[in-house]
Amino acid sequence: MQIIKPDVNFDFVGMRKLAYCLSLAFILASIISLVFHGGLKYGIDFAGGAEVLAKFSKAVPIEKVKSALSDMGLKGSAQQYGTGQSDYFRILIDAAQSENENLSRKIQEGLATATQTEVTIESFEQVGPQVGSDMREKALLAIFFALLFINIYISGRFEFKWLISAGMTAVLAVLVYALYIAHLSMSILIGAALMVSLVLFYLLNLKYAMGAIVALIHDVTITVGFFSFFGKEFSLPIVAAILTIIGYSLNDTIIVFDRIRENLRKYQKRSMAEIINRSVNETLSRTILTSGFTLLVVLALFLLGGGIIHDFAFAMLVGIVVGTYSSIFVASPILLAWQKRK
Repeated sequence: MQIIKPDVNFDFVGMRKLAYCLSLAFILASIISLVFHGGLKYGIDFAGGAEVLAKFSKAVPIEKVKSALSDMGLKGSAQQYGTGQSDYFRILIDAAQSENENLSRKIQEGLATATQTEVTIESFEQVGPQVGSDMREKALLAIFFALLFINIYISGRFEFKWLISAGMTAVLAVLVYALYIAHLSMSILIGAALMVSLVLFYLLNLKYAMGAIVALIHDVTITVGFFSFFGKEFSLPIVAAILTIIGYSLNDTIIVFDRIRENLRKYQKRSMAEIINRSVNETLSRTILTSGFTLLVVLALFLLGGGIIHDFAFAMLVGIVVGTYSSIFVASPILLAWQKRK
């Protein structure tokens, strides 16, 4: 199925400077938002605390639920499912107050008394602050190692440098894990390791790996920035969404890289800019179809999936749009910039 004419020739390379400015603006906005909000708003998976799903026998306004929590001396938040009045509420209690053994019963009785309504606790989950911190660090490690192992695949497939990329990845992985055991700050450690890996890509002439990794860092940073800007909770399902985004964006990038490599052999007398433009245009129909239909499915989940899956779908929506954009305007032009630099 082809929705783009075969002879179409959009000048994507000619728009790369505008695209770089747009990407830089979004990345800076993401960083500023993270600094302004003091980091991400972590869910109980990472921050610790208690999560309660309470069902009322009849619909009640959220103000009554919040007032009941305040009367019980509990610090936390309540989220209703639906609009106006609802009979289902998700209640989050801060980590400092979640160690109470009878917390579930206390919440149930307090809500029933305040609302004069029968209350059923559908689910109750507690996570200690230390467990949450450990899970947060391991989630960062999972994302970091995913990016490193992608480097091996890209370098081996497109540049046949399996041993060089595997050796570099092994050294970085061992170093990061050793420093992690030494209790250094995980976020600073991973940021520094990614910067070192980009320098090594340049020194070892791993241009395809650099294009792919820069695009993936771009996608993850902007997706996380959107969560910070809108004040959404960052939890384990969101880490799963980010890993899915990494895989989706990488697949799109590989399709374009494959066509660039084919056209480099086919049109040896043409400039790199012409080859990149031709390659992106030739894969444009496939990109629009794949991204468009995936976007429709995720949009349906976002609008109709309910509160449980809402944030996951939001992350996927942002990630698909940003990942498709980065495959065209970030990963591919880096090959051109590399050639000019060399």
